[in-house]
Amino acid sequence: MYHRIGHVRPAFFQDLSRMEGELVTANKELRESLDRLQPLALLALRLVLGIIMIAHGYPKMFGGFPRMEQMCSDLGFPSWFAYLLVGTEVAGGVLVIAGCFTRFFSLAMLIDMIVAIWKIHWKNGLRGEGGYEFPLSLAVIAFALIFFGAGPFALDQIHRIRSSTTKD
Repeated sequence: MYHRIGHVRPAFFQDLSRMEGELVTANKELRESLDRLQPLALLALRLVLGIIMIAHGYPKMFGGFPRMEQMCSDLGFPSWFAYLLVGTEVAGGVLVIAGCFTRFFSLAMLIDMIVAIWKIHWKNGLRGEGGYEFPLSLAVIAFALIFFGAGPFALDQIHRIRSSTTKD
């Protein structure tokens, strides 16, 4: 009985080893395919963050600006902070979508979301009415763009390519 199991066992391990090799190869191919799509992921992050920030900043700029100045004062900030807030959301949103000054405006948006969570949403909890779940998601997208940049589908990248070709 033991002798028969001994003959089956090496074949089993050979099959297992072969399957492991095939999985490693398939994993490598999948990883390489996904790596080629990373620029699209950065573009998607920029589009989502920019569109949402514009959607939130546009009504503040056109029709609600005096209310924003008052809100900044009520939160303990100078009323002129409303200009920074609205500028970050509208102009920053447009420029992040275009991939221009992405890291700078992503940092400004991250600060905007941290202050919004701290001063407005924290008291409502993560998922409560007016909670900080959504601003936290936007903050994390902005955080990622600070470190990864705009990617190749961006005005910043086009400018870099032109700058490097004119130096030669």
